[in-house]
Amino acid sequence: MSGLTKEKVIIAFKKLGIKLTNPTDILGNAIYAAENSNAWFTAENIKKSLSSFAEMLNEADVEQWFKTISFSSSPKKIGLILAGNIPMVGFHDVLSVIASGNIAMIKLSSSDDKLIKAVIAELLNIEPALASKIEYVERLKDFDAVIATGSNNSSRYFDYYFGKVPNIIRKNRNSVAVINGTETKEDIENLGNDIFDYFGLGCRNVSKIYLPKGYDIANFYEGIESFQPIINHFKYNNNYDYNKSIYLVNAAKHYDNGFLLLKEDESLSSPLAVIFYEEYDNIQQLEEKLSLQTDNIQCVVTKESLTINTFPFGESQHPKLWDYADNVNTVEFLNSLV
Repeated sequence: MSGLTKEKVIIAFKKLGIKLTNPTDILGNAIYAAENSNAWFTAENIKKSLSSFAEMLNEADVEQWFKTISFSSSPKKIGLILAGNIPMVGFHDVLSVIASGNIAMIKLSSSDDKLIKAVIAELLNIEPALASKIEYVERLKDFDAVIATGSNNSSRYFDYYFGKVPNIIRKNRNSVAVINGTETKEDIENLGNDIFDYFGLGCRNVSKIYLPKGYDIANFYEGIESFQPIINHFKYNNNYDYNKSIYLVNAAKHYDNGFLLLKEDESLSSPLAVIFYEEYDNIQQLEEKLSLQTDNIQCVVTKESLTINTFPFGESQHPKLWDYADNVNTVEFLNSLV
């Protein structure tokens, strides 16, 4: 074998974290190629994602995370079907499999088939022995377990094909924000990052806000005004224009600040360039309502003190290594494979 040890992997992850603090130096060509092949992957958003992984792979957090990980002495082949809705969204699964000493069989999304390869290439430069842990595949076969991320529709397909092996199958999720009326303009501006980062395409992006009854919508719009330039992106602008025209034709009540539509709706999942909202009377009742929706909610962003797990405004797209997608502990799953 390669003589690869848990300690070598820890060192490699820390070094990768340091390199990703200046991603343009090592990934300039890949950033350019990704931006040209996917109009949603702007250079700004790609660098934002890479910086988020640099934060994640800081020395202290890597040490803490690896304490929870069993390094397999009999590696299993873990099939990974990665999403491509935002840059590098599947990379945490790759890191988790490598960290556990298993072999990552990676089925890249056609929407994000350049960045992850480039970052893994950099990781292999740091620790060449990790090459034995990486396989790129067009079709999964001869695997021992599967981690697949997709839509509610694709999850049924995944269940059918992968249900007989240990698996994590992820479906659609959305994130929500709870506003209590005491927020400063800075708080709302930070919430703007939770809404607009990656154009709102990620499951950690806020697509629904809960407002106290009588809340002045102008306070919300004033707080997010700095994000107005997002409307200059042609694909975002197309979605904004389309949804606005639908609401106007149907005479549906909505608010509009020129780049984000606000519409009252009970659904958690809003169209792009739209945020749904609901008003509430009682924060305890709202918390009970949210707790019943845990299978559909990825993050709850608020400054309110709740008993459910929450993120501060502006932090939904800055998860720690142990903030697992769908609240399913990937490391525990990998540790259980014997």
